[in-house]
Amino acid sequence: MAWRRSGVRIPIAPPLLVRLAGMTFEGTPQPPARWHHAQTELDDFAIVSYRVDPAALARHLPSGFAPAELDFADGSGALVSAVAFKDRDFHFRFLPQVAIACGQINYRAYVTAHGQSGVWFFGTSLDHPVVAIPQHLWGMPWRRDRIRIEADWESVPARWSLDAGAARCVAAELDEPLTALDGFAGELDWLERLTHPTQGWYRRRDGRVGVYSIWHPAMRPRYLAAASARFPVFERLGLIEPDTPPHSVLAQPELHFDIHTPPRLFRAPRSP
Repeated sequence: MAWRRSGVRIPIAPPLLVRLAGMTFEGTPQPPARWHHAQTELDDFAIVSYRVDPAALARHLPSGFAPAELDFADGSGALVSAVAFKDRDFHFRFLPQVAIACGQINYRAYVTAHGQSGVWFFGTSLDHPVVAIPQHLWGMPWRRDRIRIEADWESVPARWSLDAGAARCVAAELDEPLTALDGFAGELDWLERLTHPTQGWYRRRDGRVGVYSIWHPAMRPRYLAAASARFPVFERLGLIEPDTPPHSVLAQPELHFDIHTPPRLFRAPRSP
């Protein structure tokens, strides 16, 4: 089983390491901080992923974009994820005294764009009035929603839950760490592909494609199973049904994030 990936592999350097059976997932180099960048601490972070039909996903992508297909045990497929967390101390570097804390959900698909790997963002829910900035200043598909995320990382098993209106998930930690995840060659593979995309694209309000990037240390996720979950965003896109079970739930108590604001207009590379 392997992730089908086109394009050139990006070399990685050793900031934070995740050690796996004699190998390491090193993350990616941290770009230099710029005065206009933003940063935040993410609490109760979880990636709730679903297997979807690549053809159904492809219908929502611009020209030059394609689903990143995986080889599952019973055939090919693609993945989408709802990434939910609580922002703590989100602020722009030039204005550290103005910080916010709120819930957030990002809805993304794993794709290639003209051969480059990353994620396509269908939209974001944010539980704060500052949602108006990405909406109107950068034309991003963000909306305001009430979001409640709770977690107990000390309980046995650890528990995590999301309540955001019709979007919800209740999950508990597995007794043992995963040794296999359908569609991936091993833990090193899914840590790199599923938890560490750093480039993202989205459809702007004016119809054009925007792009931006982020950085975070290599994750050390804990592995959960969902007792129940529903994400109407993916249902409305025709990617899942209301009773579709998640493919996986990877979670972490906290994670630092750098956001390389502002987003910019995506320009497809010229053909040679």
